[in-house]
Amino acid sequence: MFEMFRIEIMAGLIKDNQWMLCQVMFAGYMGILAVMDIRKRRLSLLFLLCGVLFIIIQAFCGREIPPLSLAAGGAVGMFFLLVSRITGEAFGYGDSLLILIMGVFLGFWKILYLLMGAFSMAAVFSAAMLVKTRFNRKSSFPFVPFLAAAYIGGMLLGGY
Repeated sequence: MFEMFRIEIMAGLIKDNQWMLCQVMFAGYMGILAVMDIRKRRLSLLFLLCGVLFIIIQAFCGREIPPLSLAAGGAVGMFFLLVSRITGEAFGYGDSLLILIMGVFLGFWKILYLLMGAFSMAAVFSAAMLVKTRFNRKSSFPFVPFLAAAYIGGMLLGGY
């Protein structure tokens, strides 16, 4: 009898915190991609596309986002794919595809806030590396860790 009561309590906790659990799983996914980007400077397309599962799951996580906002968030990612194409992948396709997945996962305004945070952190990092003379104007660095940090920071601050 007591075991059944504990199962009901756990089910209630999961139901009440669906979106938070979904966010934590997505943060884990982002963390793995960040490590992959730092180590290899390349993202596994198969693992990257697993993010589509989060897009599907978020529909069942008890969160109401208008479909237009999700589509507009995806359009932000499409814009970055175009930037990747135009720049000859100076901004990588993997980064752009991840932004597309995150845009559909979070919605238009949230992805804009996230990108503002990620680009701000990347700018501070770049300035620090230029001052230390480890970088020059042609240097590159992985961007996914900044996306992951912006996502996790926004999640912890309750922004998503």
